[in-house]
Amino acid sequence: MKVSYKWLKEFVEIAASAEEVASRLALSGTNIASIETGAHGTVIDAEITSNRPDCLGMLGIAREVGAIYRLPVKLNSPKPTESAAVRASDALKVKIEAQELCGRFTGRMIRGVKIQPSPKWLKDRLEAAGTASISNVVDISNYVMLELGHPLHTFDYDRVRDHSIVVRRAKPGEKMKTLDGVERTFDPNICMICDGDGARPIGVGGIMGGAETEISFSTKNVLIECAWFDPISIRRAARSLRLHTEASTRFGRGADPEMAEFASRRAAELILQLAGGELLSGVVDVYPGKRAAKKITLTRAELLRIMGADVPDKDLETILSALGFAPMRVDQTRGAANSLLAAWECTQPSWRAEVEREIDLIEEVARVYGLDKFPARLPASRAGAARLPHCEAETRLRERLIGLGYHEVLTIPHVAEERNELFRPPEATPAKLANPLSEEAGVLRSTGAVTMAGAIEWNLNHGQRNARLFEIGSHYRFVDGKPVEMRVLSIGATGAARPQALYDPPRDYTFADLKGDLDAIGALSGGLRWEHGGHDWLNPARRGAISLRKEGGPALGSAGQLAKRVAEKFKFRQDVYLAEINLGPLYCMYYGVKNNRRYEPLPRFPGVERDFSLFLADGVTFAQVQQSIQSLGIAEIVSIEAADLFRGKNVPAGKYSLLVRVVFQSREATLTEAQINDFSTRIISALEKQLGATLRAN
Repeated sequence: MKVSYKWLKEFVEIAASAEEVASRLALSGTNIASIETGAHGTVIDAEITSNRPDCLGMLGIAREVGAIYRLPVKLNSPKPTESAAVRASDALKVKIEAQELCGRFTGRMIRGVKIQPSPKWLKDRLEAAGTASISNVVDISNYVMLELGHPLHTFDYDRVRDHSIVVRRAKPGEKMKTLDGVERTFDPNICMICDGDGARPIGVGGIMGGAETEISFSTKNVLIECAWFDPISIRRAARSLRLHTEASTRFGRGADPEMAEFASRRAAELILQLAGGELLSGVVDVYPGKRAAKKITLTRAELLRIMGADVPDKDLETILSALGFAPMRVDQTRGAANSLLAAWECTQPSWRAEVEREIDLIEEVARVYGLDKFPARLPASRAGAARLPHCEAETRLRERLIGLGYHEVLTIPHVAEERNELFRPPEATPAKLANPLSEEAGVLRSTGAVTMAGAIEWNLNHGQRNARLFEIGSHYRFVDGKPVEMRVLSIGATGAARPQALYDPPRDYTFADLKGDLDAIGALSGGLRWEHGGHDWLNPARRGAISLRKEGGPALGSAGQLAKRVAEKFKFRQDVYLAEINLGPLYCMYYGVKNNRRYEPLPRFPGVERDFSLFLADGVTFAQVQQSIQSLGIAEIVSIEAADLFRGKNVPAGKYSLLVRVVFQSREATLTEAQINDFSTRIISALEKQLGATLRAN
C-alpha cells in the first residue's frame, strides 16, 4: 500500500516528518518497505499483512497514525445533492440469490455524466499510489478504493439489461469477457453479477467487471455498485481464475461491510463534482448479511498477566477509542483510576473483524502504547520441561551427520504434484492440499527425496557445486485410504568428496562415499544390511536397499545415485546421490544397542590379518561373502572387510576379483600358525561350496 504523505495529512494533522511517521508505524506493527520522495511528494510503501485489510486504504493508515500520535481523524460524511424527481429504487432492481457469497449490494444511479480525462490533482494522487489514470469516472472508483479501502465498480447503466441486477453463482462452464479482454470460464463456486433476468453475466463479483458494460467516453448514465463479498470465496475464485486484482486483494482479506454505502455516497459526490450529472435520490441497498456488533471484555488483570506491566487508564482508553473499539468501564470499581479490578467492554468495529478475543485487544493496546515500554520478563512456568521422544537418538544422529561433513536443512513439505510423482512409491496415494498456497505447492511430499532434490537443485543453481545436506523431517501419504505420517532422514550429496590438497588430487563424491556415511550412521543402531534393490528413481547400477543388520531387521529405506531420467527433470549436470531412511526402527534399535553395550578390557594378545584374493561370479555380493564366513562360528574372527575390488585384465569373463581381509584375535592366548591355517582352510572351503568362489593364484 503506497501512502502519500500529503494525502495522509488531509486525514490527520501531523507535524512529524514522513520518516518519523514511517518509523512509528513500523514500531506499532505496520512493516515499511521504503520511503521515496518524487514528483508527487513523499510516498511511504507500507507492507500490509493479510489480517489488516482496513489498512489497505488511506483511512485505515490514518486511524493507525491517529492512535499513535493521539490525534483525531478527520472524515467528513459525503452529502451529494440528490434529485427529488426520481428515486434510485425506481430505476434499478437488485436481487441477491447467492447470499452466502454476497452479503451486501448497494447501487446508485447518476444520469447525464460527461466522461472525460481526470483533473491533474486526481491523476497525481493515483500515480503516487501506482495506479494509471483512465477517465474521470473510472479514476474516481479507484480513488475512493484507495481512500477508504473499499472497492467499488461503475457500470454503463444503459448497457445493463432491464436495469436489473442479479447476484448468483456461476453456471458450470459459463463464460464472460472481463475488462482485461480475456474470455474466462467460471465454476459454480464463483459469484457473478448478472443483468436482466440473471442470464447474462456482466461482472465477476469482487474481482473484475465485464467488458459488455464498461465505462466508455460515450457513456451518459452511470450505475455505481459498492458491495461486500465473502472473503473465502473471493480468494478461491481469484486463485482459480488466476486473476488477482486490487479489488480481490481487499475483498479476499475481508473488507468492511458497513463501508459499502459510505463509499458509494463518496463516489457519487466526486462524480457530480468532476463529471456533472443528476444523482437519483436514495440508494438501493440489499443487505441480508448484517450482523450485530460483537462485545469483547478487556481486564487489567489479564493485561498484567500477558504483558507483565501496566498501562494507565487514560492511555488504554485513548488508544482503544482511536482504533474504534469504544471502551466502556464495566467493573464495580470504575470510579477508581488504575484499579487492578478494572474491566472494559469494547465493541468490535466493523472494519476489524479479526479482533475477536481479549488477547487481541491486549495486542492492540501493547503495540500502539509501545512494546519498548514493557520490561523483558519470562512468564512463570506452569509445567516442567520434558524432552521429546527419541530426543537423545536424534541428537546423536545429528551429531554424527555433522561430523561426517553434512549440513542440516529445513524445507517446506509442500511440493508440486509433478515433482512428487517422480519419487512417489506406487503403493502410496499423495496427500493433496485442499487450499494450496500455489500451484507449485499442491501436495505434501510423499518422500523426503523430492524436497532434498530441490535443495540440491537450489544450491547448484546458485553456484554451489559441492553440497552435502541432510534433513530430519516427515513424509506424508495415504496407504490403504489411511493417512500415514512417517519420520524420515533424507540425505543428498553432489560434487567433490575431497577437494584439491597439497599432496592429494580432488575426488568426486561416489556411491561408496554415501554407503560409507550411512554405515557410520547405522553403527549407532548396531549396523545396517545392504541388499540389491531400492526405489526406481535411483540408478539400478548404483543403489541399494537398507535394513537393520539384526536377523529379520525391518527395511529402513534405500540409497543411491539419482536416475538419469529424474536428474534430467531437474537439469542436473553432475551426479547427485540421495538416501531416505525411516527413523522409527533406527531410533528404537539405538536404545537397544545402548542398553546392551558392555565394556571389555583391551585384548592382551596381538591380532593377525589374513587376505583372501577371490574370484567371484558377477552378482555375488560382499554381504554374501561376509555371511558365509560368519556362518562358520569362528569366535576368533574380529572383523571382515573388503580391501580391494578389480575387474579387467586376467579376470575370467563373468567374474570379478575381490580381496577380503579377515582379522583373527584371541583374548586367551597368542594364535599359532596352525590355528590360523585351520581357520583359513575352513573359510576357503565354505566360500567354494556356498558361493562357488575360487582362490586367485599369486
